Amino acid sequence: MTLQEYDYARESPSKLAASCLLLAITMKNIGGWTPTLEYYSGYSAQDLHPLVKRLNFLLTYQPRDKLNTVRSKYSHKVFFEVAKLTPMDMLKLEKALTSC
Repeated sequence: MTLQEYDYARESPSKLAASCLLLAITMKNIGGWTPTLEYYSGYSAQDLHPLVKRLNFLLTYQPRDKLNTVRSKYSHKVFFEVAKLTPMDMLKLEKALTSC
């Protein structure tokens, strides 16, 4: 989704990937940002919080009428229908991120 948004072009690919991983971990409630993830990514959870919030906002308020190809592709069973997952409530996300 971020490939279609110019605002994310200035973010480093590694930080963007780490933020996406943290958002996915938080959305699925399968743990937190461990020391191992911090070591190998090079980012602490606090470094990623602003970008994670922006990513969740992108998922929440994305335009549905334009650039629908990515959403369509990842709505397929082959990709586990990840595009159909509901984004986190911003307040719940904030609370989950403070506990990381």
